[in-house]
Amino acid sequence: MTPRERASTPPNTDDRTGLTPDVLRRAVLDHLHYTFARDRESASLRDLYNAMAWAMRDRVLSRWLATRATYRSLGSKRLYYLSAEYLLGRAMAQNLDSLGLYETAERMLADQGIALGDILEKEPDPGLGNGGLGRLAACFLDSLAALSLPGFGYGIRYEYGIFEQRIENGEQVERGDQWLRYGNPWEVPRYDLMVNVSFYGRVEKHMEGGVERSRWIDTKHVLGVPYDIPVAGFRNGTVNTLRLWSARAAAEFDLQLFNSGDFRRAVEEKVTSETISRVLYPADHSLEGKELRLKQQYFFVACSIWDIVRRYKLHHSNFAELPNKVRIQMNDTHPSVAVAELMRVLLDDEGLPWDEAWSLTERSVAYTNHTLMPEALEKWPVGMFERLLPRHMQIIYEVNARLMRKAHIHWPGDAARLKRMSIIEEEPERAVRMSNLAVTGSNKVNGVAELHSELIKKNLFPDFAELWPEKFLNETNGVTPRRWLRIANPGLSRIFDRRLGPEWLSNLAKLEELKKATDTSAFYDELNQVKLDNKRRLAEVAKQKAGVTIDPRSMFVVQVKRIHEYKRQILCCLHIIALYLRIKDQPNAEVVPTTFVFAGKAAPGYAMAKQHIRLICDIAGIVNDDPVVGDKLRVVFLPNYGVTLAERIIPAADVSLQISLAGTEASGTGNMKLSMNGALTVGTLDGANIELRDAVGAENFFLFGMTASTVEDVRKAGYRPRDHVDKSEMLSRVVKLLAQGFFSPDDPSRGAALGRYLIESDPFLACADFDDYLRCQDEVAKVYVQHPEWMRRVVHNIASMAPFSSDETIRRYARDIWQLEPVPIAYEVGD
Repeated sequence: MTPRERASTPPNTDDRTGLTPDVLRRAVLDHLHYTFARDRESASLRDLYNAMAWAMRDRVLSRWLATRATYRSLGSKRLYYLSAEYLLGRAMAQNLDSLGLYETAERMLADQGIALGDILEKEPDPGLGNGGLGRLAACFLDSLAALSLPGFGYGIRYEYGIFEQRIENGEQVERGDQWLRYGNPWEVPRYDLMVNVSFYGRVEKHMEGGVERSRWIDTKHVLGVPYDIPVAGFRNGTVNTLRLWSARAAAEFDLQLFNSGDFRRAVEEKVTSETISRVLYPADHSLEGKELRLKQQYFFVACSIWDIVRRYKLHHSNFAELPNKVRIQMNDTHPSVAVAELMRVLLDDEGLPWDEAWSLTERSVAYTNHTLMPEALEKWPVGMFERLLPRHMQIIYEVNARLMRKAHIHWPGDAARLKRMSIIEEEPERAVRMSNLAVTGSNKVNGVAELHSELIKKNLFPDFAELWPEKFLNETNGVTPRRWLRIANPGLSRIFDRRLGPEWLSNLAKLEELKKATDTSAFYDELNQVKLDNKRRLAEVAKQKAGVTIDPRSMFVVQVKRIHEYKRQILCCLHIIALYLRIKDQPNAEVVPTTFVFAGKAAPGYAMAKQHIRLICDIAGIVNDDPVVGDKLRVVFLPNYGVTLAERIIPAADVSLQISLAGTEASGTGNMKLSMNGALTVGTLDGANIELRDAVGAENFFLFGMTASTVEDVRKAGYRPRDHVDKSEMLSRVVKLLAQGFFSPDDPSRGAALGRYLIESDPFLACADFDDYLRCQDEVAKVYVQHPEWMRRVVHNIASMAPFSSDETIRRYARDIWQLEPVPIAYEVGD
């Protein structure tokens, strides 16, 4: 969507602020003049963006102060959400909409001959996350505020985002993502709340009141500086807080060294300390990289626990009420050192006995697991952990000793079970299993889709689930309709407003009424026009970003997600090659013109994922230039996938590819966003696909592939991908063409390597699922040309999305895990 077009299709708003365009204009001009020292004539669009952001921030701050005052006065129980990632997306449009000021801002700027969209495009997209984990955290913050629930997010203020992805000669190239280059008007630094974080040192014992205590001494220190970002609830006065921590050196500068001419060493400590919050997920192939990751995790956890305890102690003289006032939710294993840190604070700083400290910790902390992938279940070498966090290692040893004693009593003599459950892994090297620590120290452990939660109990933590069955439960993920319908797809949002009234946005169950539409032909035409408009905008993005011309009237098949082998972008590539061969075999045959749209980032050190990006680009280079193919088939890879690009792609999709191998995806939320915007899903019985298919109806979902149990059986029997290639005529042709280097004429060895990968390895069974996938995609093409039937399925998908709103997910968390109640915030119109 171009900036001007985006501004011409704003969400409908309910302006209850009492602000007129003239009043808002005065506020913007005041900030332009007094905050940024610009006049209207010399101001750039970026200056106007900054002035508008500060004017919006003023309106948010009054609600923010009211929210904090209400929570304090009522002594409200609070949820503290610890996450290493937050993919927030741009803030301006969402804040305008949440405050009911979108149309006011549009009218105010239009009077000056400026399109709001031109201003919105000046905002950077903070890349403070890698994918679904970070976007889920952002959706949760939105829903907590929308539901008036006292929620507080904690994370790291990375100086650079995940990375800026460029595609050069078909390969991913990573560049630093300087999202803070021009500052961030939405954050408020809190220098008075800086935290002193310790590393290294040693532990000494001492007697205190006849009790032996531990003291962590001779440490090195880093300061944690908090930056607060307000999270505005939708039209309800609530403004919660996301607090991101930035690392700063405790000793900024050694003047003596500088004056002696040793300029490098004079600032060495500053550089080393501030590296902690420099980049999200530094490469961990080396011991130094691993240590930096652990430093990052402990840094933000230590800052956050300090802040949580500080808040609690403002109103309580002892810790008896801690579990009744505090809920700490660990978003995946990254913050799991919080169990040991809270214990350290309660034991060493507050002087509590072990049993009381452990009871308080266990009843206050909960853990969400997001993956079944072993490499994502973090483990740290014991020697490194002991050197960096010696006191925490002592605490973990004691937690583990008590866990082993409990397990031994429960299963006498079962050494294998104790080995599996131990927080300390002995082979192949001694390591701390952070997921085992998280499970042991939490009162609730949840998965994020029904299948995932079952596999957690069956495969990942079966012994823990048997020991503590009451701990384990499921909370299926969700996405916020404010971001993924109202902001991303304003045309569709307006249709819902007209047909359902504005209440649908806070009660997605109202979408069910769409199934009752009697003017189906007119309704389908409305939906079609919105989809076509969105596809035209995406076509402009494809031309601008990738230099590829695509036909908006073709079927858009979309696979947008992190590039990873288990997500099986390669299976989609095999399908594209099969379609290409069919066209070459029968150039005059009738086909459904199809455009394949890919986007996603590969981890910088993940060589095979990068090869898959290269394969997509190689295929695009051949297919898009073949005159025999023409407009029948197009392939485009859009670089630098993030929230803003997702807002362009998702509303334009006709078909959503959710084709991970069954039993590997925890949940997935892209499936929800795409279905919510009218794309039909091609998917396996994996992650939340299962629940999505149940919700929309099996007849409105294109299913293929093995089940998780079948996958397990195939692997146990000894998977041989060559057998599947040999027995499938089309797959055999596809793999042969690929292995010959047809799609990589500049370097045939690339194709040969991928051919060997498929025939000899194929770790995620793409060959085994290929024939069924091809059958399924042929069915998609047949239904796509049956317009009424396709649209009937689209409507059923959209209308069935209520269970996948993050509002519903957060209601379940609040009921099942946090025991958290809404706290309405009173605010005056005009605040």
